[in-house]
Amino acid sequence: MYWGKGFLFLTILCTHLVLAQQTVTGRIIDDNGDNLSAVTIVNMSTDKKAYSNSMGMFSIEANSNDELRFVKEDFKRVSRRVLTDGANTQLLITLFQIPKDIGEVKIVKKLSGDLEQDSRIVAKVDKGEQVKQAVGLPEPIGKMREKPAEVKSVLLPILLGNLNVQGVYDLVSGKARKQKRLYKYDDLQEHIEWVRSRVEDDYFVKAGIPDNKISEFIEFSFVAKPQVRTYVKARNLSGALLRMEEVIPLFIERLKNSHQ
Repeated sequence: MYWGKGFLFLTILCTHLVLAQQTVTGRIIDDNGDNLSAVTIVNMSTDKKAYSNSMGMFSIEANSNDELRFVKEDFKRVSRRVLTDGANTQLLITLFQIPKDIGEVKIVKKLSGDLEQDSRIVAKVDKGEQVKQAVGLPEPIGKMREKPAEVKSVLLPILLGNLNVQGVYDLVSGKARKQKRLYKYDDLQEHIEWVRSRVEDDYFVKAGIPDNKISEFIEFSFVAKPQVRTYVKARNLSGALLRMEEVIPLFIERLKNSHQ
């Protein structure tokens, strides 16, 4: 009897969950009315993803009041709450293309902190950099720091009869290994600071990242999306922010799991 009651309860519960979740469908167009394909649709509550087809059509499972986020490179991001009144009508989503700056580059001190607008703006241009380019000052190649000894560059001369005493010492003592580890850490901190010095904390906080986790998130984005760091090295802020935005849901979910 108890088994029968338990089975009945589980059946009712599963039926309720299935009925509560619905498939939301829709079409995505640009501001000219043309269909947009390869748009990423993310359910921010479940982290489920879907993509629009060549006709701009998409479908994704969602529950009442779930937030769907629509993301495509070179377009402004759009968010939409679905099934707020229980209805399952087809959505029509319009994405607006980000204007490309082909004229004068405007220099700003920092981003405004508006996640919707700032994630696509052109990277800041340094005045000092403009002056150096104007007068033709040569750029130093790499950083001015001691190069760690390499096994190949030390052992090969030994075979030819040339002994690099300092190089051998650096390898044997572990100094070269420590230098590499230190340089790697210094470069990481420099890249994190480069982003933080150009972006207000509110930019990340409004996206759901606690202010005490901002540096951790930036480092996480370097690992989860290596292109982020590539853009940082190229001093391309807009490209870095665009790629960072793609891993925000992953980081937030990771924080939620760590608190459970």
